[in-house]
Amino acid sequence: MHDTVRFHYMDNLRALAMLAGVVFHAALAYSPLLHPYFPTADRAQSPAIDLVIWWLHLFRMPLFFVVAGFFAAMLLNKRGMAGLFLNRLRRIGLPLVIFCPLVIAAMSYSTLHAAAYVRNPSPVLLMIRQFSQMANPPALPPGTGHLWFLYYLLFFYVLTWVARSLVPGKPGNFVRGLKPAWQLVLFPMLLAPALASVSAPHPAPESLFPQFWAFGFYGPFFVFGYLLSGHEALIDRFRRFAPWLLLASVALYGAFLYLLRRHVPTAADPSASVPIALIEACISVWMTCVCLVAGRSLLNRSNRLLRYLSDASYWVYIVHLPILFVIQYRLMDMAWGWGAKFTVSVVATFAVCLLSYHLLVRKTVVGRLLGARMPVAGSAAGA
Repeated sequence: MHDTVRFHYMDNLRALAMLAGVVFHAALAYSPLLHPYFPTADRAQSPAIDLVIWWLHLFRMPLFFVVAGFFAAMLLNKRGMAGLFLNRLRRIGLPLVIFCPLVIAAMSYSTLHAAAYVRNPSPVLLMIRQFSQMANPPALPPGTGHLWFLYYLLFFYVLTWVARSLVPGKPGNFVRGLKPAWQLVLFPMLLAPALASVSAPHPAPESLFPQFWAFGFYGPFFVFGYLLSGHEALIDRFRRFAPWLLLASVALYGAFLYLLRRHVPTAADPSASVPIALIEACISVWMTCVCLVAGRSLLNRSNRLLRYLSDASYWVYIVHLPILFVIQYRLMDMAWGWGAKFTVSVVATFAVCLLSYHLLVRKTVVGRLLGARMPVAGSAAGA
């Protein structure tokens, strides 16, 4: 088993990916691109939001799945397949079963209340208001909301067992043996078909019915993280490419925004064009590699603040969206600019989430369930 002190950067990258999700979801309310589709979409909006958040969207969750695969391999090597399943059922499955119904119920209640009382409703709230006046309003399909990633992690753990049972030898050695340049070219090509099958920017696979494109997109990132465990020097092989990957990703993102404005999806064919999908795939892979290189260089350390935020990030992410919705519904009728509303919603959401973690969760059974670590030493199960 590896000395887990070496892998603080993975814990810190996971926490950053989760905490960045709060900022991302808060920004969606002020996105012109998502205005017709997001419940808290505000009349105050800015193209600057779209310029930033879709960039973050392309690699935030891919990075998370790399970290999840990395820690899954560490747990498997330490505890075996049975130990991996027991740990992940407790850390992933149980929180999903407990919190998903509560979170969705809270968001549904606040959204129905907002649809009835907000004076400047979003298009989604207007639609809900109209549905509520019907004798038999259509029922929403069951979903997992923003906790979809927990749902897919459970699938990936099962698929890990299947792959280890059915695939002879060590095919991972072939992938690790590829030159970094080939990995950086072939990996995006592997992802592009999945992204071309859905709209752009790619949506969150929130349905209870598994979405095959999500396996084709997030699955390879999980596998990549799995193959990194025990071979962390592979990250160093990308170091000399990192500045060029960053520059290329920025340039491609400009092309992505340009093509996104030109490519108008239709009801008959809402999927992304192949060039858009390939650009999404390149940015996702290359920026994930940049984050891994930067994290290994800058975040491979632990102090009280980083440790606290790492432990709190799971709780913050689980509960943030119902809290954010309540705050942003309140802000919809205020004549503020988008910048003020965005700042207030982010700061207030983090304040409520972190305060609730500190007072109600950290030293309780819920905190232990979510992996809050009281000793100073790190934990391999930090994913």
